[in-house]
Amino acid sequence: MLFQSSIRKELARSFGATLVVLVTIVMTIVLIRTLGLASRGTINPQDVVLFMGYSALGRMPTLLTLSLFVAMVSTLSRMYRDSEMVVWFTSGQGLAGFLRPLFAFAWPVLLVIALMALFVWPWTNQQTKDMQSRYEQRGDLDRIAPGQFQESSGGNRVFFIDRQLAGEQASSNVFIASTDNGKSSVTTAQSGRLELRDGVQFLMLSNGQRIENDIGQAALKVSDFKEYGVRTGESGLLSQSVPEAKLMSIHTLIKAPTLANLSELAWRIGLALAAINFVILALALASVNPRGGRSGNMIFVVLTFVVYNNLVNLGQGWIFAGLISFGSFLLVLHGGMLLLGLGWLAKRHNHWALRLRATPQTLQPLPAVRTGGSQP
Repeated sequence: MLFQSSIRKELARSFGATLVVLVTIVMTIVLIRTLGLASRGTINPQDVVLFMGYSALGRMPTLLTLSLFVAMVSTLSRMYRDSEMVVWFTSGQGLAGFLRPLFAFAWPVLLVIALMALFVWPWTNQQTKDMQSRYEQRGDLDRIAPGQFQESSGGNRVFFIDRQLAGEQASSNVFIASTDNGKSSVTTAQSGRLELRDGVQFLMLSNGQRIENDIGQAALKVSDFKEYGVRTGESGLLSQSVPEAKLMSIHTLIKAPTLANLSELAWRIGLALAAINFVILALALASVNPRGGRSGNMIFVVLTFVVYNNLVNLGQGWIFAGLISFGSFLLVLHGGMLLLGLGWLAKRHNHWALRLRATPQTLQPLPAVRTGGSQP
């Protein structure tokens, strides 16, 4: 049908262009944030591109929803400005008839949004969390770079090497400053090498000196050594901490309905429900005055998206704090927005208008007015 095919083609072009622009902006922001994390030592600099990919993938539900919403509003507003809506209305096509072609175009995007919010979001969070954990829990010597002072994972030692010898197994001019059990020490050596003894990694120093003292005391203990071993820690296994709600699958959240899990579940389901409501709101909001500016209506549309999206995020905190239940929040927010969108659409479809009735009053006779002549 010409009516549906013409709308779908323009929606596809507008949706693709909007999505490319939003993804470019978000990727730029993610790049700046990721480079900041890498400079602070939170993630491995070699994993910057991979970390960016996971971060952008986790934000795709929101980007797809905003792109779909803006594409629909801009397409319908353009049709109002160019008087195409008048042609469709005069041909017997009402405003509510646009719902079918809009949902016919949007349902694959809505399905992708739901799948990504429910399943891809926790997977990307788990991947980024594992990357950060592996990098933070790597061995102390793995952190060292020649010519740089590097703090250990526990924060109680500082390492420095001048240069590496024979690959990564030996180094020259080693400096170690440590604080442990109320004592501080400074150890220097001409060279050092790695050795594995009984499953524990040691840094064996050769031809050096060790200065040790009790913190707060002036006495120093100086000792020279031919060989001295420093334990550098065991393997960097991931910590077995309690998983966060954003890392859990849908099945796990439903199986353990705590306040934290219910708040996360409401947020994920809310993304999918909000995307459906935005299709209806786009049709209800897409009205523009041909003589007016083009930016006024779009500013109101973006403000609507921001308010609705922030309410979804606030609801997550309200459920976590116990201020509102899981079912009540979904019903009040998303059910209320659905009724608001359908009511607004019905008003515009049926041309309902609020008219004030005048209060009937008793008519008083007007006084007679004498024209011309003079009074006797």
